[in-house]
Amino acid sequence: MLYLIIKAFHIIFMVSYFAGIFYLVRIFVYYKDTDAFGKTKQEILREQYVMMARRLWNIIIIPAGIIMLISGITLIFLNFGLMKTPWFHLKLTFLIGLAAYHYWCWKKVQEMATLNGNPLSIPNIKLRQFNEIATFILFLVVGTVILKSQVLQYWWQLILGFVVLVVGISLTVKLVNKNKKHDSNI
Repeated sequence: MLYLIIKAFHIIFMVSYFAGIFYLVRIFVYYKDTDAFGKTKQEILREQYVMMARRLWNIIIIPAGIIMLISGITLIFLNFGLMKTPWFHLKLTFLIGLAAYHYWCWKKVQEMATLNGNPLSIPNIKLRQFNEIATFILFLVVGTVILKSQVLQYWWQLILGFVVLVVGISLTVKLVNKNKKHDSNI
């Protein structure tokens, strides 16, 4: 019973963490979108976005991430047999990718806080593409946890499906961005 309760906490805080990360990178995109605005509107919005990013990071993402991590480690200790399964090693590999993405987000929050209203140096399209990385990691982790050993058995079909997913999402992002530029010219 204890294992299931901790697992429920792990899932709940994983959802909270990912919700925060998804929204955080959207804030970066919104901040970058202000490049096209007038100076007064730009200053007001950029100040607001910096505050929103810092609060989201400190109040949602970090606490949810810590609880997610602690509950995940606790689950491993309660069921150390997980460490002997290849699918779990794959999940841990994806979580290393999530840690790298988390670090990138943290650096962007810090960068925004020190810009004093100046623009972000990264192009808008790159921010929009980076916004999808958390989605891909979420698909990989959840898919691995649900499918377990079948992930290794059907690896090439899953890779093909994942590539189709990545290409589909990337093309959608580009299409939306292209339409956004077209709509702003009308």
